[in-house]
Amino acid sequence: MPDLLFELFSEEIPARMQRQAADDLKRLVTNALVERGLTYEGAAAYATPRRLALQVVGLPSRQPDLREERKGPRVGAPEAAIAGFLKSAGLASLDQAKIEKDPKKGEFYVAVIERAGAETIDVLAEILPEIVKSFPWPKSMRWGAASERPDSLRWVRPLHSIVATFGPETETPDVVVFEVDGVTSGNVTHGHRFMAPYAIQVKRFDDYALALERSKVVIDPARRRDIILHDAKDLAFAQGLELVEDAGLLEEVAGLVEWPVTLMGSFDESFLSVPAEVIRATIRVNQKCFVLRQNGELTNRFILVANIEASDGGATIVAGNERPIAARLSDAKFFYETDLKLRLEERLPKLDAIVFHEKLGTQGERVKRIAALAKELAPIVGADAFLAERAATLCKADLVSEMVGEFPELQGLMGRYYAAAQGEDASVAAAIEEHYKPQGPNDRIPTDPTSIAVALADKLDTLVGFWAIDEKPTGSKDPYALRRAALGVIRIVLENELRLPLHGVMAGLVPAIHGRHKSVDARNKSGHDVAADLLEFFIDRLKVYLRDKGARYDLIDAALGAVAFADSEKEEATSAPLQDDLLMITRKVDALDKFLATDDGRNLLAGFRRAVNILKIEEKKDGPEAYAQRHAPNLRIEPQEHKLAAAIARAREETAEHLKTEDFAGAMRALSKLRAPVDAFFDDVTVNAENADLRLNRLRLLAELRRVMMGVADFGKIAGEATAS
Repeated sequence: MPDLLFELFSEEIPARMQRQAADDLKRLVTNALVERGLTYEGAAAYATPRRLALQVVGLPSRQPDLREERKGPRVGAPEAAIAGFLKSAGLASLDQAKIEKDPKKGEFYVAVIERAGAETIDVLAEILPEIVKSFPWPKSMRWGAASERPDSLRWVRPLHSIVATFGPETETPDVVVFEVDGVTSGNVTHGHRFMAPYAIQVKRFDDYALALERSKVVIDPARRRDIILHDAKDLAFAQGLELVEDAGLLEEVAGLVEWPVTLMGSFDESFLSVPAEVIRATIRVNQKCFVLRQNGELTNRFILVANIEASDGGATIVAGNERPIAARLSDAKFFYETDLKLRLEERLPKLDAIVFHEKLGTQGERVKRIAALAKELAPIVGADAFLAERAATLCKADLVSEMVGEFPELQGLMGRYYAAAQGEDASVAAAIEEHYKPQGPNDRIPTDPTSIAVALADKLDTLVGFWAIDEKPTGSKDPYALRRAALGVIRIVLENELRLPLHGVMAGLVPAIHGRHKSVDARNKSGHDVAADLLEFFIDRLKVYLRDKGARYDLIDAALGAVAFADSEKEEATSAPLQDDLLMITRKVDALDKFLATDDGRNLLAGFRRAVNILKIEEKKDGPEAYAQRHAPNLRIEPQEHKLAAAIARAREETAEHLKTEDFAGAMRALSKLRAPVDAFFDDVTVNAENADLRLNRLRLLAELRRVMMGVADFGKIAGEATAS
């Protein structure tokens, strides 16, 4: 079957745009083909600094013929309806339609529309230029004389040529002929800009990729990445060094070259007095080079990737990179040494001039809140209150340092270096760096108590503050990364197995924010308590976190849905304790999951549903209050009633004891003892007895069963079954 080769050759494609552009090209072309009935066997897109290329294999040579029957109006319908039918079906008269009979609706017209499929090459000539004209570049430009026309082509950089060929492997493919703003499609591309800039006539993808390789162009970005990584490791190994791998930098560098050539450079050893992270950031950001280490320590060597095989072996290229690296490292060394002359606490007044948010005040005001909260959290997380407060007080001081001003990504890290240099406690220095963590789902969490206290304080202050001013995430928009902050709190709490009264902590922050900023109230615009509303957000984030860990959504809802009942003659539901202990919720979900994996759990759940379904039906007749009271023991006449009543009483007592000590597994074991008496009751007892008193008593007994189980978890939420509580 025929294949398509499509290449768009331009002046430049920025590295950051290449991956998305290749994906867009593949998506746009293949979607357009499928919409026109042209399926394919496979497709792959590629990108280099100068070209986008697409291969689509296994296309048919033409579209399938179409035959469609379109139902029209009834025979005898008004002329306007018939005229509209003829026009939409493309018929000249009713003689070209047929009449069909419907037993209910009578006779009606039917148009049989047949369309011959077009040649695939003609379809491509129609869709490809439109894709080029409307390509979704994040930034694009017009150029030359045509730029004066508002309808001229916009492209990332000037578009030089288009290759579009179509045909089977066994034949010379045809050119898909079209033109876009003066650029005519053909079968000619060009090799490497410097080493092989001549024209290359190509046929299909295989010979296209091979011809480019001979002309010093590696079309596949994955292969360029592999070449760079392999050659860099080999070059380092030959010198007894180790490459510090960097996936993001590798991706970027592979997008800067068509013919990767790795070279090694060096810088003066005196710069190694600067922290290794600073050296790496300087070399990475400014020159796109990889750093090297030996025996775990950074060395004064680096790997650069050139785009040509130089006649001097790369000496000039290496020297051209060494000079700016030396200059930048000299600046970094100056910044570092200058920063060390000033203690962190001496920088704190400058934070008062940095606005965190117009409604939430300055960074200086925020630091005071974080310090107070960290001190409050310290005993909860096992930290020393003085150290936690000290670390929180200094945690943002490096934001106004020279080094972080130059490299914002080093915030926290530089604070740790400066804290250590001025003799702060090791846990204080570590907390200054780690309070930003985790910054993503795969980032490590702080485990030192001081770091935990400051990290929680920082994130909770952010969340409560933005909730208090009603700046919450909406849909896909989360400009203040509040979802990430909440997930960070969840991970810190759960992975460190902390018991944190989340609602109380958050509620206590609102007055602190309100005290300095009168626009902030303890109630947000929707009228809900800030802390309670934010707790709901935490629960939603917890569900996402647990789901990613393999937990079921319904079990989380069930664990959260337990209802407390008073131990009285009339068992009225009371407000259950606020579920703000994330660790407790997680342990309860785990216990519930294990319980329902057993036969006793599954069968008891079935019995619960049966009981609830009966109660729902009967409550519609009698009203829900009819079953709120305990059953009467003197009206139990069947042995199975006595056994179920005794089992319920025992389960009520045992689950209450287990729940007091948060022994959720024990509570589930207590419930499991209900299985046999519940099964026997439903097998041998008629609930809706003819005797009204017996019927009411048995329904009250089932209501007690429901209440006891609901006191542990809302089993009605499991597997999406909605039941009355």
